[in-house]
Amino acid sequence: MEHIQREIQKNILVKLLLEAIGDGVFVLDSNGRIVAWNPAMETITGYSFNEIKGENCRILKFSHCFGRDCPTGMGDCRILETGQVTPTECLLSHKRGHTLSVTKNARIIKDTGGKTIGVVETVTDLTELKKARLRMEEATRRLGELNRLGCIIAKSRVMQNVFSFIKASAASDTSILIQGESGTGKELVAGAIHSIGERRDQPMVVVNCSALSESLLESELFGHVKGAFTGASRERIGRFEQADGGTIFLDEIGEISPYIQVKLLRVLQEKEIERVGESRKRKVDIRVITATNKDLKSLVDEGIFREDLYYRLKVFPIFLPPLRERKEDIPLLINHFIKLNNKLASKTIIGMSKHALQAVMDYHWPGNIRELANAVEHAFVLCTGRQIEMEDLPLEIRHQDTLRAASDMPCTTAAPAVTKPRQNLTRDRLLAILHAAGWNKAEAARQTGLSRAAIWKYMKKWDIPMQPE
Repeated sequence: MEHIQREIQKNILVKLLLEAIGDGVFVLDSNGRIVAWNPAMETITGYSFNEIKGENCRILKFSHCFGRDCPTGMGDCRILETGQVTPTECLLSHKRGHTLSVTKNARIIKDTGGKTIGVVETVTDLTELKKARLRMEEATRRLGELNRLGCIIAKSRVMQNVFSFIKASAASDTSILIQGESGTGKELVAGAIHSIGERRDQPMVVVNCSALSESLLESELFGHVKGAFTGASRERIGRFEQADGGTIFLDEIGEISPYIQVKLLRVLQEKEIERVGESRKRKVDIRVITATNKDLKSLVDEGIFREDLYYRLKVFPIFLPPLRERKEDIPLLINHFIKLNNKLASKTIIGMSKHALQAVMDYHWPGNIRELANAVEHAFVLCTGRQIEMEDLPLEIRHQDTLRAASDMPCTTAAPAVTKPRQNLTRDRLLAILHAAGWNKAEAARQTGLSRAAIWKYMKKWDIPMQPE
């Protein structure tokens, strides 16, 4: 026993290695008594070296290493027969009495004459890994529930990859950047991430960063104190504080100004905010999910977006493919939107004709899933039969070849722009448009011919909630 200890003490390099290794390492003499014990073993087991020194290894109550409980002594331990234990998942008893799941490795030690003089063993604590595995299993179950409820409609391989990323995100609180074209469902994915994560019982707050000016966005995010600026007649908490304990989703993050970028970076680094007009720092416990339809890396290269903020946001990036790259999902999505519109319009449309479906499959879908949803709603207005026919579809889908050929022809004479007459916007019409657009303000702006800022102003004027209730 003393011989092995002296050798370890004499070899400074070995001593330093034992202290530096993150996994637990301990050494037994030929009688199975503990003669060396690194700091990681103290952390894993709760025993200090002075407490454990000279004790038989049975004190740790290893079990399942060889498919059975810990042997009574070194003599009947299979390590002496095999010379080693390959990485094996087993159980270990902590000083306080609870059981830990660990991976154990072992090798016998021989002297220069080939005689076995001891055993060196390594122990890796699997407790956190087991917890992460359970969180992943729970996330998988919850994501399956979301799919069954119709929140995420997909079967394509590219979307299965997205599902894998969504599930993986549930095991941590790291920042997530969702990238994809307009209309691909970035907010839906953000909602799924929140719904299957550890913060699912806490609020998820959504902010569209392109809808407000710099000063209004600052007040919206951070809040303000009374008198902070003209019109600040009372104190107001910001969206970061509203999301405390939960998730904040910042949509169209590529639109924020350099000033807001600096303030957001501070939130990510320090987990604290200051209300406008106040110097007091307030801690916030939030998960930040952002989304953009822009190439943020290009904005970084152009000096428009801060590089340090970019890397803070994209710790865990998720890319949503455009609909044209996942066309096998289109029939599923069409059935989903038909069911929704049947409920809203009190109709009993059963599907889409073969000819119409082929036109839909051939279309390029620049507006992605949002455009598809609008196309089905358009068809519901015109459809008088049991299924959607070719003539019920929007013009750009019915005549896509003609329109594409016309766009490819050289322009010799400037044709007058054809504008769609704008109807008078009412509260009921805006609510209907928002509902059809999945509450996407940019799409509502496109349909009404107004700016997104105008849509937000009308919503505030008519007391329309920013998200569906």
